[in-house]
Amino acid sequence: MTASKNSASSRHSQHAADANGSLGGVSICRKTRQGMPTSVPFLALKDAALGSNYDLSLVFIDPKESQHLNTVHRGKDKPANILSFPLSKTSGEIFIDLKTARGQAPDFEQEFENFIAFLFVHGLFHLKGFDHSAIMERKERALCKKFNIKLAS
Repeated sequence: MTASKNSASSRHSQHAADANGSLGGVSICRKTRQGMPTSVPFLALKDAALGSNYDLSLVFIDPKESQHLNTVHRGKDKPANILSFPLSKTSGEIFIDLKTARGQAPDFEQEFENFIAFLFVHGLFHLKGFDHSAIMERKERALCKKFNIKLAS
């Protein structure tokens, strides 16, 4: 899901840049007690979709924060598994609600870490400016195939 930039997402970017580390183009922050996915190649996926010069903050959040961001930015009063915030043509943020995603993974016949990888790819293409469409789905399928990520059913 793509949301527009405003001061709330910019404030979260500060947290992401300062917190749990950077992978040289992807700053990662964990703001939840859920375990972080360890097998997802976040940097390689980001570089393949957006290029190595794109500055991305990846923030892992809990359902309460996800619901707050989804309400404020999209007017939907429920947690979202992923939210994408483009900040400029060369920077953006992705928020992933690990608990919500963990609960939804079986609905898509996916293992948790594969589902996180799929959601991340989905968010990357929203940051690239795509809306839900057949073109976006083709691009997602191609990138998922390249990285052996099972598609959501």
